[in-house]
Amino acid sequence: MSFFKIASVAAIALTLGACQSLFQPNYRTPLETTRDASETLKPGCSNPDCPLVNIDTVHFPADPQLDGIVEKNLLQLTRTPDAPAAPTLAAYRDQFLRTAEPHSSSYLQAKVREQHDGLVIVEFSSYLDTGNAQGIPGRSFINYSRQQNKVLTLSDMLLPGQEEAFWKAAQVAHNSWLISTKLDQEPEFLKTWHFQKTQNVALTYGGVILKYEVSTIAPYALGHIELKIPYPRLNGILKPELFPGRN
Repeated sequence: MSFFKIASVAAIALTLGACQSLFQPNYRTPLETTRDASETLKPGCSNPDCPLVNIDTVHFPADPQLDGIVEKNLLQLTRTPDAPAAPTLAAYRDQFLRTAEPHSSSYLQAKVREQHDGLVIVEFSSYLDTGNAQGIPGRSFINYSRQQNKVLTLSDMLLPGQEEAFWKAAQVAHNSWLISTKLDQEPEFLKTWHFQKTQNVALTYGGVILKYEVSTIAPYALGHIELKIPYPRLNGILKPELFPGRN
């Protein structure tokens, strides 16, 4: 093959590579977001005890599928044992205000906790106040993979057969939390509150975060406990491509 033919082939290869780079999404660039916040009182009510619904959510103009996932997960926090979740946030708001008693309020929030390496970590919060001494708070996460266009489950995150090892690493994180808070020196606490698994797992840049509902591994007054597993402890457990900076 002549020099000119080799040069021509090389030029075509470079051009094709440039075109592919041009049209592939840059996963290091965060998705654009917009905030959508509103507070609605019960129609016709004008006194200080009016029921209200406060919704503070996030939209992704470039990814309508993620928009729908966010709304669905936010609605899951409104479910009760005797009724399914409403089909939309607007329907939930109307339903709540139609039946709510005075002093009742519902707060829902979805916010982007982090974006890195093609992952969008969204944290969901809820608080239902029915006028009692303690309201009902809720939390959850999703880890949305832009490359795979789906929410990652724990099974998606772990190498095959490594779930038990993951929860052992979580127990080490729990022990570290007990020591840092000095709760390991409280016999009554240790007797009552024990390590548990949680569905709320977030692949943040600084470590894998486990978040717990109130009154699961600690009293209500301590709120939503977060445990952190450093990535080095998950070598051979977490899929390599999910370590920050490797994808």
